[in-house]
Amino acid sequence: MLRRSFLVWAGATGLTAAGSGLAFQRWQEITPTLHYVGRDEGHFLRDRRALPPPSQVIHTDVVILGSGVSGLTAAWKLKKLGKTDVLMIDGPQPYGNAAGGAFGEYEYPTGAHYLPLPSPESTHVREILADLGIIQKDAMAEKPYYDERFILHAPEERLLFNGHWQEGFIPTDGVPQWERDEHKRFFDEVNRLRQTRGADGRRIFVFPTMMSSEDPLWQALDRISLKQWMDQNGYKSPTLHWYLNYCCRDDYGTRYDKVSAWAGLHYYCSRWGQAANAGNGAWLTWPGGLQPLASGMERAAAVKRMAGTAVSLKKTADGVEALCFKLENGQPSSYLVRARKAICAMPTYVAARVVENIGEYGFDAAKHAPEYAPWIVANFLLKRFPEELPSQPLCWDNVVYSEPGLGFVVSTHQDIRVQPPEKTVFSAYVALSDRKASSARGWMASAKPEELLALASADLKTAYGAQFASCVERVDITLRGHAMAVPWPNFRSNAGMKALREVDGPILFAHADLSGFSVFEEAAWWGYRAAQLAAK
Repeated sequence: MLRRSFLVWAGATGLTAAGSGLAFQRWQEITPTLHYVGRDEGHFLRDRRALPPPSQVIHTDVVILGSGVSGLTAAWKLKKLGKTDVLMIDGPQPYGNAAGGAFGEYEYPTGAHYLPLPSPESTHVREILADLGIIQKDAMAEKPYYDERFILHAPEERLLFNGHWQEGFIPTDGVPQWERDEHKRFFDEVNRLRQTRGADGRRIFVFPTMMSSEDPLWQALDRISLKQWMDQNGYKSPTLHWYLNYCCRDDYGTRYDKVSAWAGLHYYCSRWGQAANAGNGAWLTWPGGLQPLASGMERAAAVKRMAGTAVSLKKTADGVEALCFKLENGQPSSYLVRARKAICAMPTYVAARVVENIGEYGFDAAKHAPEYAPWIVANFLLKRFPEELPSQPLCWDNVVYSEPGLGFVVSTHQDIRVQPPEKTVFSAYVALSDRKASSARGWMASAKPEELLALASADLKTAYGAQFASCVERVDITLRGHAMAVPWPNFRSNAGMKALREVDGPILFAHADLSGFSVFEEAAWWGYRAAQLAAK
């Protein structure tokens, strides 16, 4: 199907067979740069290889193990609470899923690339954004005033459907009226659920999720998949089913028939933050994805950082001791960190191997660890913009009606200069949701560069045909084998996660895994909470 779509599009532009072949040949000459995030460190831990003795012992009040959003939030909040004797151990990748990169002056994301406007319940996110100057006035008001440089501007999103681009992500052009009626019925239901409260008086879907209603009537949604909920409610529109499946793959890395209905509906019903100077449901974004935001949090925290990854973490008579290591040219070195408190800001599948006797906290990895969705993020440095079809203009987010690709984001979209930049970066996202996660990780580990490039560029080839290859100057591919926890049905009743959420002692846990899915608001919440506990 993909190849047929590509050939039809190329033919429509008048490209000759010889021209198509020449462009394909130029494409094949580009070898992508591959980044396997955490692979070497992870395999080192998995294989339990011997470490040399520690070269130094470091003393600090609080050690934060991990520099993703949870760890950064913890460091930032500790600073606000007056705690400055803090050390952050980066982990396999500084900033984790908020990391980015750059081709010279052209920044790009290698993980998350946007942040929805925080709703009133997300006071912790608003506090961060206000401290960084992103919220400029009235941080806790119903409609704060944001720095307009970071509010996503139009045109925002488009979908390649039936051979041409249309505005928005849900198919409408050429879609029969009965399907469009179902689209409206679904979004009317979303608007109703946004305002619905459970018997306990809480909204049923909010960030942080710990503030969502615990009413059993609504918690029952966690026992079925989103697809089952759609079927039970009589939604039959193929385009609506495709759209909701796309959104689950985009937010959770897996299909809607595997995602809890509670999590699937949460995607829509919790994101309704407003701004005094933007429309409802607006987003914040940066050319480098969330890395500029992460960098700002680090600067505000003024935290001391060290390269390295924790191998073990244990309680001692005086607090905690963390054995850490780093690899340089494949050779390991190690050091010890002793502290009063440790904030374990790492995925639970890693914490299960690092924290000594984690079972004492009520967590059994065999029973309680989530499945993790693998992702590929490919960044294409373009020497020029490809020619567009004469319909919807190039947008910030551009999606192709297919799977497993998730479309591509234009890193220079926020550029406010009168003339567009000479070059740009297209960031293509792929969730390998068309296969089992374990199989996907195995394929990612063994695939040749040209195979990875072919999958990562599939949506771009569908959108632009053979001309796209001649626009490409460089390609950078980031492979995340365990990108995010998948909120399967019954994830809200995970006893092991509940136990880790309630820990208060020398070792504290802080990661989006504790909520069951990977989004900024949740990661930040657990870092914020851990900092408050560590400061006591």
